Amino acid sequence: MELPKPEHYIDGEWRAGPDAVDVLNPATEETLASIPSADDALVEEALAAAAAAQAEWGARPGVERAEVVRDIGEVVADSVDAIGDVIVAEQGKPKSTADGEVSATVTLADYAAGWGRRIEGDIVPSDNRDEEIHLQRHPVGVVAAIIPWNYPVGVLLRKVLPALVAGNAVVVKPSSTTPLSAVSLFRALDAELDLPDGLLNLVLGDGDVGNALVTSRRTDMVTMTGSTRVGKHIMEAAAANLTPVSLELGGKAPAIVAADADLDAAVEDVLTARITNAGQVCTCAERVYVHEDVAEAFAEKYVAATESIELGAPETDPDMGPQVSEGELEWTRRAVESAVEDGATVLTGGARPDGGTFERGFWYAPTVLGDADPSMDVVAEEVFGPVTPLVTVSSVEEAVELANDSRYGLSSYVFTDDYGTAMKTARDLDYGETYINRTLGEAWQGHHIGWNESGMGGDDGKYGVLKYTQIKSVYHDYS
Repeated sequence: MELPKPEHYIDGEWRAGPDAVDVLNPATEETLASIPSADDALVEEALAAAAAAQAEWGARPGVERAEVVRDIGEVVADSVDAIGDVIVAEQGKPKSTADGEVSATVTLADYAAGWGRRIEGDIVPSDNRDEEIHLQRHPVGVVAAIIPWNYPVGVLLRKVLPALVAGNAVVVKPSSTTPLSAVSLFRALDAELDLPDGLLNLVLGDGDVGNALVTSRRTDMVTMTGSTRVGKHIMEAAAANLTPVSLELGGKAPAIVAADADLDAAVEDVLTARITNAGQVCTCAERVYVHEDVAEAFAEKYVAATESIELGAPETDPDMGPQVSEGELEWTRRAVESAVEDGATVLTGGARPDGGTFERGFWYAPTVLGDADPSMDVVAEEVFGPVTPLVTVSSVEEAVELANDSRYGLSSYVFTDDYGTAMKTARDLDYGETYINRTLGEAWQGHHIGWNESGMGGDDGKYGVLKYTQIKSVYHDYS
């Protein structure tokens, strides 16, 4: 596999720079490439190019913008295998999961393009005779999109495509951990499409690059997916210019298993929602509250299913690959050790796997913890790794109370065969989204958004697209 040359993409041109940040293969710790890091002047140049392009782009009819979005989707469809290979190399996803991340955005392009005719304003009555009030939706202007490492292409397009169809220009800053897949995507778009210069820009580098984007007066909106800690920093930095922000942040998703749940189905769905992408998904089921009547049976089935998970080199397409970095691996290890010190029991896993494949790289075995207590950090704080703490409860109501006792509020899960229990529990959970009797995975036409410290984001659906617009009131006096 040939990796793309890591360069910035600004105003329709590729721009080189001195090596600044190494990109590692998380399965082998091999250095894949070194990327340049944009300085403040280069960031300003990218933002200026975006502003110049946006004026003409925003004036185009929505249907013309939609056609470009569809064209982007076609390029992505033709590039699934190549971009997927890059994601495997730098992020550690199994091959089918990496390809799925890319191919899913093809349907996103189709959905986003449909908004070319659907971004509407309102006409409201005036208090004056012979006057109308028009509420128009206009683009926000230049959008700075800060992308996480866990879905480096999926989240990128999840932000870029709605922003484009709404009439904005975008400057993308990928994670310095996984920048090569973004470069690969931009090179494909540059080779196949005649996009307006400056409409899409790519700046590489570390957190200082993101900070320059956030604090620039040229930035009209910041959209970011990442940790709650970084999201708070961005919100504080953007406040200096009153720049609006859209923040999709961390989660600690509870899964509630009622006494009447289909245990086999619940085990399969919860496990999928825990070990997908090695547990490095903000919507992962991070803590499981099981009714005492079925707690023992659920734990037995869940441990057996966990022990069947295949770990291996991600290019061979196992069930689960490595964690993305040494830092993430260390966080997972410490969380398990702390839980055991506080009284939790390791039912399976709890260590680095043995064997030649696992001698190097950032590997951790899928882990199940029994005797977990709500006071433990492994239950209360986000753990971006394949660790499932099981908490026994006496009722669904108790589970809801424990689930809501959290600073997070992104995703949640409910497993029950009783319709009333399902609906009441979904109503009472203080979370932006709830999955009933199914595993993770939101729809483009839905709205993936967090409550509490899980942010104020959401790029999906009607409300995601409209977030990339701003309202102008126009008073028409025709007397």
